Amino acid sequence: MIKTHTRTCAPGTIPTFYLANMKTDPQMQEEVNIPNRRVLITGATGLLGRAVYKEFQQNNWHAVGCGFRRARPKFEQVNLLDSSAVHHIIYDFQVKNTSMLNSQPHVIVHCAAERRPDVVENQPDAASQLNVAASGNLAKEAAAVGAFLIYISSDYVFDGINPPYREEDIPSPLNLYGKTKLEGERAVLENNLGAAVLRIPVLYGEVEKLEESAVTVMFDKVQFSNKSANMDHWQQRFPTHVKDVATVCRQLAEKRMLDPSIKGTFHWSGNEQMTKYEMACAIADTFNLPSSHLRPITDSPVLGAQRPRNAQLDCSKLETLGIGQRTPFRIGIRESLWPFLIDKRWRQTVFH
Repeated sequence: MIKTHTRTCAPGTIPTFYLANMKTDPQMQEEVNIPNRRVLITGATGLLGRAVYKEFQQNNWHAVGCGFRRARPKFEQVNLLDSSAVHHIIYDFQVKNTSMLNSQPHVIVHCAAERRPDVVENQPDAASQLNVAASGNLAKEAAAVGAFLIYISSDYVFDGINPPYREEDIPSPLNLYGKTKLEGERAVLENNLGAAVLRIPVLYGEVEKLEESAVTVMFDKVQFSNKSANMDHWQQRFPTHVKDVATVCRQLAEKRMLDPSIKGTFHWSGNEQMTKYEMACAIADTFNLPSSHLRPITDSPVLGAQRPRNAQLDCSKLETLGIGQRTPFRIGIRESLWPFLIDKRWRQTVFH
């Protein structure tokens, strides 16, 4: 696991160790006046957005989340395609259960997106509106109030032919989803020179339903061992826990508040390379389930949107900044899938 460490700061900035120790040292609280830190999270009802909201809230940030269909009552309901609604949520930033009214966020984490490649192929106009147009507008609004915007992008901006990919490598997306995310990156950086783009791979975590993640959705096929199941053994993936991405977003935001040069494009990813077949076998092993019914398919998929073979992200840029966290896959997937385990009575040994 990568730990944040103290670095030499530019004149006029606050050393990292002050932030780390402020809670425990009252004298330091008197010496350093840190304003109430405010963050707005879009897509806060989604798998990643929920984790990002929780991470900031649990680390002394005033957090407001917004969503659309599932927003109420916890989050604000905002249609990101409605520019006036976006303007309102930023300029009238209000934290529930506090006296904080009519202030603006210091940070905006833009998690909202149409992230399903096959859906993007079938609904290109709607996907482009959300992934590109709404992102550009949000970047413009963030710039107007001086908020640091983190735009969540994808490893699918690369073609997967020559990994690992560094931030400066030229993108070449194979499918429409990757193209909309790349166009979204450009729209964000054109409208907000101080913004950050964070590219990430396939995600998993504490899902509300198995279909929320391309990783967790395999669990039913693993559990129902009386029926053989074909599993992709061609595409190389790097499953990444949403709480790790959330930690990276918070660390990036906190480092930016100390150092305005933190901007541009960044990569974060888990470091365990697995095909879906290998993930499924690891899931089976984690829960003491059989895996002999799982069949590896080594051919390139012919149905649906084209996928990159191996879009591994080089994360050394963030690692050099002392930013990052990685949860081992077997630990993370056990926490995520335990609530969906059908035969809990006979699996208690998994946790002892």
